[in-house]
Amino acid sequence: MAKLIVVTRDGAEHEIEGDTSLTVMENIRDAGFDELLALCGGCCSCATCHVHVDAPEGAELAAMSEDENDLLDSTSTRDETSRLSCQIQFSDALDGLRVRIAEED
Repeated sequence: MAKLIVVTRDGAEHEIEGDTSLTVMENIRDAGFDELLALCGGCCSCATCHVHVDAPEGAELAAMSEDENDLLDSTSTRDETSRLSCQIQFSDALDGLRVRIAEED
């Protein structure tokens, strides 16, 4: 298990043990964070699992797909750190990953 840091909309920081067989979205959902809606269940057809990512030094996230990019364009709080958490496979290489749940659109 690797460490995943989740920052909720009120700024509270929570450290959870992430399951590396799941996506970041699944880990956040399974830890009981209600702010992350993930309405499509992780099939990259909505943007309700939008997070802002601060990856640990040396860690690389998989490239963003065109579909993910298009969905993020529909959000009003997109920035250079924006990702859909359902599209990030959690791994030991991402130990210490810090994500902030984006404001609700």
